[in-house]
Amino acid sequence: MEHATLGGGCFWCLDAAYRDVEGVSEVVSGYAAGHLPNPTYEQVCGKQTGHAEVVRIGFDPAVVSYADLLRMFFTLHDPTTKDRQGADVGPQYRSIILAETDEQMQTAREVMSEIDGLAIWPGKLVTQLESAGIFYAAEPEHQDYFRLNPWSGYCSAVIAPKVSKFRKNFASRLNRVGA
Repeated sequence: MEHATLGGGCFWCLDAAYRDVEGVSEVVSGYAAGHLPNPTYEQVCGKQTGHAEVVRIGFDPAVVSYADLLRMFFTLHDPTTKDRQGADVGPQYRSIILAETDEQMQTAREVMSEIDGLAIWPGKLVTQLESAGIFYAAEPEHQDYFRLNPWSGYCSAVIAPKVSKFRKNFASRLNRVGA
């Protein structure tokens, strides 16, 4: 198993989408790329820790490639808006890829160039690309949030449309159970 650590707005959205992908065995919402050890959700939302909300995805590269996970990533959020996704504003919502190996770093550069070249988005990518550092798992109430809180207004207004679009666009790549 390999891992991919990605941030693209609220971690609940990425968490909900990647749980359905064939070859993904785990998704953990958390915090990375900051300076405060063991941050809490409140501290990260307070914009004083430097952390981004991210998901750490455990995946089988024989089933789904890192490059394909990144291509999916670039459809799940707007990678051209600095420190914001929709109404979610702040550095914790930045677009960021945290590469765990030199190979992942190179693959990320290639996929970012590919996405930029396709001009899918109206602007240039502002996604940060850094080497992975320490990942801190978020509190239990943030794990698998979409499935556990379907009545939440945020889930129905923000996450559900993203997940629906994701499932439509990547139907052939989803677990039959999650699709």
